[in-house]
Amino acid sequence: MTETEINFDGIIGPSHNYAGLSLGNIASATNAGESSFPRAAALQGIAKMRHNIDLGLAQGFFMPQPRPDHGWLQSLGTTMAEAQPHIQAAAFSASSMWAANAATVSPAADTQDGKCHLTVANLVTMPHRSHEWGFTLKQLQMAFGDTDKFAVHGPVPPPFGDEGAANHMRLCEQHDAPGVEIFVYGTSGGPFPARQHLEASKAVARRHGLSSDNMLLIQQSEQAIAAGAFHNDVVAVANEHVLLVHEQAFAEPLAAYNAIREKCPWVEIVEVPASSVSLADAISSYLFNAQLVTLPDGGGMALILPTEAQDNANVWNWLQAMTAGNGPIRKLLPVNVRQSMANGGGPACLRLRVVADPASIDQRFMANHDILDRLEALVTRYWPEQIAPADISKPETIAQCEMAHEKLLDLLELTGLTEN
Repeated sequence: MTETEINFDGIIGPSHNYAGLSLGNIASATNAGESSFPRAAALQGIAKMRHNIDLGLAQGFFMPQPRPDHGWLQSLGTTMAEAQPHIQAAAFSASSMWAANAATVSPAADTQDGKCHLTVANLVTMPHRSHEWGFTLKQLQMAFGDTDKFAVHGPVPPPFGDEGAANHMRLCEQHDAPGVEIFVYGTSGGPFPARQHLEASKAVARRHGLSSDNMLLIQQSEQAIAAGAFHNDVVAVANEHVLLVHEQAFAEPLAAYNAIREKCPWVEIVEVPASSVSLADAISSYLFNAQLVTLPDGGGMALILPTEAQDNANVWNWLQAMTAGNGPIRKLLPVNVRQSMANGGGPACLRLRVVADPASIDQRFMANHDILDRLEALVTRYWPEQIAPADISKPETIAQCEMAHEKLLDLLELTGLTEN
């Protein structure tokens, strides 16, 4: 089989909760302290994967992290029973569900050695995510273990913050053709931190063997970060020859567009004007945190977006007008990921894009209907139905989450991930 784009979704873990740990993430802050519904969240994520398979797209998945992270707590000299509430919450976080932050990926067609390169994200700007990379790296090394085809790199060292594919886009004429990779970084976000640092983006590009001819560094606008676009994928999304972007996404939009067109003369830039869709509307609806995909068999491009975009009149009216025209995006496909959205992540947050031959992947990480059926049954049986803030430190909640995680790894024959 020729190389194709595979979307790897993060399975939403049993400890899914709303602790409001992500500074600058408006949805996370708004719903902090509310009760979460891990079972419903995981089932929504599985349904999205099933939806993509039914579209004819290649689909994989990653495991949730074991939570609580007792090793991290031990390194801080404490335990789940003794830690302060904010440390308990950080140890219990299920944020690894957002696989867009797992790594940055450069397909083989772009790199000097002809291998697909992946660098695990360090996520150092957020304490609750800064301890994810070790388990994520083990998954990447296992899933992409064919060293003739893949090169998996450890994290960029601190203090340079790297948030992975959420701040990385790729433009190409087709997925398996050489492309241009766009690294979007921040320098300031007003009241919120700029999470992707310029030096981290440069380091990833060097590691991956990219050249000045096939990569760009573009600064995210401070206005977008301050409005709640904590990652670039909240205000822009690319697929093959199309870039869908908010007018206020970049610090210098005209210069950015000119630089993109110079390297990609075939690009179609679809700019969403602020006069039609404000930053506030874009962020609350996660219009851009959608999966822009190429449908098989000449079906054109579709935008797989959260149902919240359909609920926002300004956003939905603009989208309908866009698809009614002669533009490259032909279909709007809303999906229900409301539990993820309430914690600050939409369809694009939940997936990592990898261009590769699916046969070259460890098949334990690849999805099909039979595996998804088994996952649904397991989640329905073992995931907590509801977690309130006070439940995080309860021994019975911890025991249920740990058992559920063990059952998941057993089902998929991935128990080796938790071995030292």
